[in-house]
Formats: sequence, C-alpha cells, structure tokens
Amino acid sequence: MSRRWIITAVIYMMVNAVIFGIGAIAVLSIPSLASEASTLIWVVVAMSFLLAVPIAYTLAPRLRARHQRMEEARRRADQQDELRVSPRTSHMPH
Repeated sequence: MSRRWIITAVIYMMVNAVIFGIGAIAVLSIPSLASEASTLIWVVVAMSFLLAVPIAYTLAPRLRARHQRMEEARRRADQQDELRVSPRTSHMPH
C-alpha cells in the first residue's frame, strides 16, 4: 500500500465528517429541503461516503509535501547549527 493511500485512509473519516456536516446543515436549514429531511439525510450520508474518497485522495499529497518541507527546514537548521561557532568557544582548541 502506498503512502498516499495510507494518508488517504487516515484523513478519510475527517473529510467524510465535514462533508456530512455541510450537507446536514444545508438539508436542515433550508425550509424546502427540511420537509423532506427523512429522505435527504440518507442521501447526504451516501454522498458523503462517496465524495470523501476522491477529496481525501486529492489532499493526501499536499499533506505529505507539507511534512517534507518541514523536515527539510529542520535538516537545514541542524546543519547551520553545526557550522555556527559560539563566540565563547571559538578561541578554545578542539
């Protein structure tokens, strides 16, 4: 299983919850839809399960790229710290 699918699986339920919440609020707050809420909520549930997969799959590389940028910045900072010489210890022999 690729890392992209692992990240997709991790964020799938969060994306699903957000999509369901948006759909449920829309169904319950619009009066013309609220009258059919008992049917439309099931449609919102099904649509949120189906739409969450491609959305999570699209977001996965962006999350991984952010992590890689942070790791690269941390690595550069560590390299700069190794090259930096403290004024107190610059006159001491190594």
